[in-house]
Amino acid sequence: MTPAARVQAAIDILEGLQDSRLPADRFIREFFRARRYAGSKDRAAVSERVYDVFRHRASFAWRMGSEAPRALVIASLLKEGADVPSLFTGDGYGPALLTDEECACIVVAPTSQAAPHITGEYPAFLQSELTRAFDDDVALEMGAMLERAPVDLRVNTLKATRDDVLAALKAEGFEAQATRHSPFAIRLPAGSRGLEQCKIFLDGAFEFQDEAAQIAVLLAQAKPGMRVLDLAAGAGGKSLALAAAMNNSGELTAHDIDEGRLRQIAPRAQRAGVTIIQTHAGQKPPGRPYDLVLLDAPCSGSGTWRRSPENKWRLTPERLDQLNALQDMLLDQAAARAAGKARIVYATCSILPCENEDRIAAFLERHPAFKVIPASEIWRESTGSRPPPGLGEFLKVTPLVDEMDGFFTAILARAA
Repeated sequence: MTPAARVQAAIDILEGLQDSRLPADRFIREFFRARRYAGSKDRAAVSERVYDVFRHRASFAWRMGSEAPRALVIASLLKEGADVPSLFTGDGYGPALLTDEECACIVVAPTSQAAPHITGEYPAFLQSELTRAFDDDVALEMGAMLERAPVDLRVNTLKATRDDVLAALKAEGFEAQATRHSPFAIRLPAGSRGLEQCKIFLDGAFEFQDEAAQIAVLLAQAKPGMRVLDLAAGAGGKSLALAAAMNNSGELTAHDIDEGRLRQIAPRAQRAGVTIIQTHAGQKPPGRPYDLVLLDAPCSGSGTWRRSPENKWRLTPERLDQLNALQDMLLDQAAARAAGKARIVYATCSILPCENEDRIAAFLERHPAFKVIPASEIWRESTGSRPPPGLGEFLKVTPLVDEMDGFFTAILARAA
């Protein structure tokens, strides 16, 4: 592909994503699956252009006075100092000639000061929520969200040790290192590729999972022989981690409304050597008591904007309200399934208080028999070591401070 053809491909992908709910990475894969002429370097360059637009969409739209994909791609090119007119000639498979309005934007950049949500690259309606979360550090935290996320792995202790996996990865040329907090986590640089083809992955020695999510499972303190419910289990990443913590002994129910996502668990469990997971699809989980309920609730995904920057622009106030209502409903379902002194572990990959602290406060009002167990106490009880930064009453981590995805975890149990 010529440089101009790559530019047009990025515009085409962005236009297609306007009407699609697919994750950007999956949409891009399908786009190029139908265009076999594009080489690996072409695919990488176009993908990076698309993600650059999503990371900087607010400032690009402000720069161009337009949110049209073509305008956003022009702004991306301007950011890197490209000769834009030479790419917009209308020749071959490249984009059409620049309009007078586009030429004006190229020659004259905006001079007025941009609003905080523009420089911070986030939707304007989230300003108050982000200020609640970070006070005067909103700009710093949102700046950290613009960086590419590293690749985190969870070692499957049913099949390997972290030292074994580290040695195997390094032998294959990967820059792998142990993380600071989870004893099962390994981190590789952003953009590391080929891990799915490694023999140790195919043998089930590790799964892809951010360190923050691993800490949430550690705080759950799943034990062998327990009866555990993974509520809103999705494709089962935390179910597999719970099964490893339980040493593949006990009973683990993975429940989700989406039967298609649950079907992904069986091959993953087989690869990991996990035999205790039962799946259950439907509006409600099985009506029986459990010793532990883990609710990794559907949320805005705001903590994962480094990995999926397109999601910040798909979020709306209406969607956030819907998520809050769903989170409350699932917490009520968790309370109904938590037997006696059973714990409920509520987790989100969100940095927004309305999905985190507010939901716990509302839950305690509806269920006064429950209380919060400070996460820091559980950490000391489990590990005997000092809790990581951000671990107090709740687990709250962010990319800026903790080098993990934004994540929240609360542990609840009956007070009596």
